[in-house]
Amino acid sequence: MKMSLAQRVLLSWIFALIFLIMLVLKLDSKIHWNWFLIFLPVWTFDTILILMLIVKMAGRCKPDFDPRDGEQSLKRRLWYLTALLLKVAFCLTLCSRLERLTDTWVSVVCVPLWVLLGGALVELGYSVFHYRRD
Repeated sequence: MKMSLAQRVLLSWIFALIFLIMLVLKLDSKIHWNWFLIFLPVWTFDTILILMLIVKMAGRCKPDFDPRDGEQSLKRRLWYLTALLLKVAFCLTLCSRLERLTDTWVSVVCVPLWVLLGGALVELGYSVFHYRRD
């Protein structure tokens, strides 16, 4: 089953809205939940995206797979998977810092985010300045 663009956008907005409502309630001290529960909508959405990426990457193993632009799409999907895992790592380290489970510096907590942003800059530069040599 394939989701249309409108369904994907609506799903993204719903998860973002639920997360922002829970975050505002937590910051206003209206609820006294664990930070891991506050970030649950973010992780649910990321889990859905990771599963979709894995299914699309596993679709390459079918015998009737058409290898047109296969190498580039595989590299791009691997980058997307890595980026999502870095985002999850940042959220986990941030929540553990906010819950005071670990006593790490904020700069150490932000390392996965910085790696993600650096990789995004490299991906952007590659897509802008890459010349195809046919």
